[in-house]
Amino acid sequence: MRDLLIFDWDGTLCDSLARIALCLQLSAADVGLPEPSLAAAKNIVGLGLDEVMRELFPGVDSAMTANLRAVYSTHFIREDRTPSAFFPGVREHLEKLREQGFTLAVATGKSRKGLDRVLDAVDMTGFFHSTRCADETASKPHPAMLFSLLEEFEVPPESALMVGDTSYDMEMARAAQVPRLAVSYGAHSQERLLEYQPIACIDRFESIWASI
Repeated sequence: MRDLLIFDWDGTLCDSLARIALCLQLSAADVGLPEPSLAAAKNIVGLGLDEVMRELFPGVDSAMTANLRAVYSTHFIREDRTPSAFFPGVREHLEKLREQGFTLAVATGKSRKGLDRVLDAVDMTGFFHSTRCADETASKPHPAMLFSLLEEFEVPPESALMVGDTSYDMEMARAAQVPRLAVSYGAHSQERLLEYQPIACIDRFESIWASI
């Protein structure tokens, strides 16, 4: 049995990929940069915002990057007034996992401000036992978020499980020697995820029970 279940947010719990991609495209248009394709925008979901900007807009100077961040945040806050829906079964099974005594955590590329805003919007403030954001430690795929959570709960890596939809989640977990469970319905393909040897790759959230 796993003592600590750690979840990515966007693309794993929350069906927000299209919204994130749209906001990145709108932001690029606003500042006069080429709009990234939907595929390119989805590919970087899960990274911290600074890393996103560097990946999508290489060579852009620091002033433009700061401008992009501000414009993106404005678009996302506006678009996210109605929170993106959870994937089917997510909320129900998260509640069941908590009732069964699992320690639940989030490790996300969102900022602290962004995660707190969405948790409040979906009435889940305080639901997770702990959360980590990219602007508090380091962006995925660096394992700092996982190391911090393992230390907080005094859990050895083998007793935790990282659940995510991107290669960044899988790489982060592998670097921390934490077992990993991939979901196939998010940003990255099953083929790409399987390169990181997850214990399974599930196509429905409820299938998590077979891996814990």
